[in-house]
Amino acid sequence: MNLDGVFPPVATPFLSGAGPVDLDALRFNARRWMSTGLRGLVVLGSNGEAALLDEDEADAVIGAARECVPADRVLIAGTGRESTRATIAATRRAAALGADLALVRAPGFFKNAMTGEVLRRHFTAVADASPIPILLYNFAAVFGVNLPTETVAQLAAHSNIVGLKESGGDVAQVADQVSATPAGFQVVVGAAPALYASLCVGAAGGVVAVANAAPEACVRLHALARAGRHEEALALQRALTPLARAVTATYGVAGLKAAMAVAGYKGGVPRGPLQPAPPAAVEHLTKLVVALDSFLVERAVPRA
Repeated sequence: MNLDGVFPPVATPFLSGAGPVDLDALRFNARRWMSTGLRGLVVLGSNGEAALLDEDEADAVIGAARECVPADRVLIAGTGRESTRATIAATRRAAALGADLALVRAPGFFKNAMTGEVLRRHFTAVADASPIPILLYNFAAVFGVNLPTETVAQLAAHSNIVGLKESGGDVAQVADQVSATPAGFQVVVGAAPALYASLCVGAAGGVVAVANAAPEACVRLHALARAGRHEEALALQRALTPLARAVTATYGVAGLKAAMAVAGYKGGVPRGPLQPAPPAAVEHLTKLVVALDSFLVERAVPRA
């Protein structure tokens, strides 16, 4: 399973804040993303508001995305749940719906009980039962549990665990994870401001929120780093980072969806209790999208 590239953690569109998933909007976005150089799509991640979806909605999202992702691209589906049993069931359903890879987060509700050994047993049980490969997901800021590098190294020996998505933004931790795991184990990063630096220390690619709104910029950054064109890559990283921070740390999911709308995608509004981005945030995001577009135009980066 080749993860060398960039994936957007797909924002899930809704018909309203209290309404159902807008599968037509999801298909519209997915087809447009697949016209770019993105390696594939990740559905049902934290930016996809997975925690706010019912199980039947989650399954429908995977099915709709699969319709739009060609066989030569990769569809990754978030299947992490709080119990090992529920995670296995969700992973099996995702496989049946056509997902190529399952993104499995660490359970966090009983975070004080989630020792390295408990997590090792959990992920091993899921990998043993899964019909598709597993991508570990570490995001301590959201899930409250930091997957120890020692545990990652142990799990990397499992034939059905092929990589790790590290979203903490700590490049030193990414470097440790790369160093502690075999060459075939792929670390992808979930923080766009750290994408270039992470690629330089051995990451395979990125699953970054800003790729929902600016996929071409993210793909170009990855390509420049891979080609060793470090001055250009660093310049693009600097241009991308303000928007990347705005759609994550500053404004969150609501800001991501607003930025998508500015960029011509169908972001929609978040599902309650999350609220839409206020007008001032939308104005700020618009300026950031326009500034990044201007940077890309100056450097003749193709746009979808």
